[in-house]
Amino acid sequence: MYTQIAERCMAFEGSRCIARGKMREVAVAVKAHIDSSPDASILLFDEDTAHIVEVDFRGDASDVLARIDGMLASAAAARDGAEKGEKERRGPGRPKLGVVSREVTLLPRHWEWLSTQPGGASVTLRKLVEAARKANSGKDRIRRAQEITYRFMNAVGGDLPVYEEALRALYAPDATRFSALVADWPEDVREHVLRFAHSAFEEQQ
Repeated sequence: MYTQIAERCMAFEGSRCIARGKMREVAVAVKAHIDSSPDASILLFDEDTAHIVEVDFRGDASDVLARIDGMLASAAAARDGAEKGEKERRGPGRPKLGVVSREVTLLPRHWEWLSTQPGGASVTLRKLVEAARKANSGKDRIRRAQEITYRFMNAVGGDLPVYEEALRALYAPDATRFSALVADWPEDVREHVLRFAHSAFEEQQ
């Protein structure tokens, strides 16, 4: 289960999206829905990652919002703490953007090669990492989109028609076939599946 609170989310009851927007606004809408339909089964998703977000809906709306505000405050504090720790790790004279010292294990021949490169091992490794990031950025975006789309599909569409075929088209990746396969899915599910999957087919667009 996703342990982080989402800034923005969407709430699904079955295949129908009943609320979407900022976390607090969605929580209020979901709370009202639960109060009017106690047997309702609702899933909340992070709007960016499709992770399922847990919210405690016990008590009244103010109780729910108080818990959410506490979670949002904790998340903000954790981000601030991470940024502060990063700044503290920067030693005197280090670049403004900061560098982090960690252990790297290589074979002797790798160290020998690095020692012959202009700027030394650290500079060369940074250049290699940046080059690899640029070379793989498209593949990384596609993989991330596939993972997010699968996460959402598995949660809300696992029992929908041609689900397995749609997954194969997602990972193929075959944008035309994927769109055709999900065309008859419930409108809200189809809309978000296509939104999440968009980057998975960027090379075909």
